[in-house]
Amino acid sequence: MPPKSTSSRASRPPDTLAGEFPWRVLGLMNVFRLVAPMVLLLVFFFDAPRSSVGTQNPGLFIGICAAYFAFGLVSIQVLQRRWPSVEWLALFQVAVDTVAITLLIHASGGVASGLGTLLILPAGATATIVAPRTALLVTSVIVIALLFQTVVAGLAGVGQGADFLNAGLTGASLFAITLVAMPLANRLRESEALVQQRDIDLANLNELNEFIVQHLRESILVVDTEDRVRLINETAARMLKGGPVDAGSLLGEVSPRLLYLLDTWRHQASDRRDST
Repeated sequence: MPPKSTSSRASRPPDTLAGEFPWRVLGLMNVFRLVAPMVLLLVFFFDAPRSSVGTQNPGLFIGICAAYFAFGLVSIQVLQRRWPSVEWLALFQVAVDTVAITLLIHASGGVASGLGTLLILPAGATATIVAPRTALLVTSVIVIALLFQTVVAGLAGVGQGADFLNAGLTGASLFAITLVAMPLANRLRESEALVQQRDIDLANLNELNEFIVQHLRESILVVDTEDRVRLINETAARMLKGGPVDAGSLLGEVSPRLLYLLDTWRHQASDRRDST
């Protein structure tokens, strides 16, 4: 009878073995959603003389920061349950990120506020999770949202002349990050799958060794320096105690006579060493 695998992952394909990677990316992105709004609010309240953020619409800015932070809190439970699928969750969250950050940019007077750089992390993180075509489509939507905000700010008379240039440069940066993140994510997934496969192979080898030891006809008993049982097969357990023996049990409790013989052998070996 062949040994059973210690983990059901042994029969999974490599892409499933690397399934932990995208969830870790989403977890790190959620840390961003919790930290970014708090930092922006601190800048808004403690940088009052310069008013670098939230200048155009302070009420909207504070409201979006609070809602964005609340979304990060709700996402913690979603990530723990791992539902829905990682691709759909990544797409939904990047949509929320795009809307929230675009509104923050608008409330701060446009891309001149520098908040457009906050879109780089959601775009890059999503590119490591979804398919390449989907990643490019997501980045395109983010850039369109950024340009739309720039047009709205220009029509409202709150934008600056260099806003379109800044928006274009930010968009180019988003595409560059996306193109770099896609092959990097593939390499990371392959490395993670290789490490997990090696762990599974090692676990299977250990179980195979244990299976062989347990089903040998010869009795095998291994104890440590404190006379505690570390390994014992079924034959030895039936012979010494008539039933299973737990690892870590004292040898004296399992077989006092065997402990006596072991101590005698140790003393004899020590006497021979001393005599030489």
